[in-house]
Amino acid sequence: MELISVERRSELLRTARSIRKMELRDNYSIDAEIFAAWREGRSIAATAKGMADRAAERIAAGVVTHRVKVVSEPLSSYHKFILAASEPMIKAGEVMRWLPRRLASTVFLPGNDFFVLDGEAVIFNVFDGEDQRAEIQLTQDPAVVDRCTAAFTSAWELALPYDEYRADSRAGRV
Repeated sequence: MELISVERRSELLRTARSIRKMELRDNYSIDAEIFAAWREGRSIAATAKGMADRAAERIAAGVVTHRVKVVSEPLSSYHKFILAASEPMIKAGEVMRWLPRRLASTVFLPGNDFFVLDGEAVIFNVFDGEDQRAEIQLTQDPAVVDRCTAAFTSAWELALPYDEYRADSRAGRV
């Protein structure tokens, strides 16, 4: 496992042709500024513009981007924000699915959020107990790439497409 910088991670994401991203946390302090703006009642379009712009740039460059968000229900305030803020990213072409944590019990997931890049490498985002990024790990170990790809695929199959997911729905699939 190689430790990499935020800049190296950004470079790898910019040059990938396909990205599969698995998000496992119920809060991300990295979005604290735009989350706070949303909580203050500012427009979703204004607060999420940076996220939407990055998604649009990736899609315009031909990058296929799929994201699974594993979420606890009822949703955290952060995920209520992200549910509302994701629409511009979806319109830009990112494909996103939401997996209620209660449906994920039989999916064997790594302990950290991850990106699978082109089916050849995995980046893990490791957070500390204060919700701050502790490190970023990169591996090209084929066994790890295969396990993360399998975990993503299993979660993807159970997850609900963005436009079908209903926050706090206890009924399972909509």
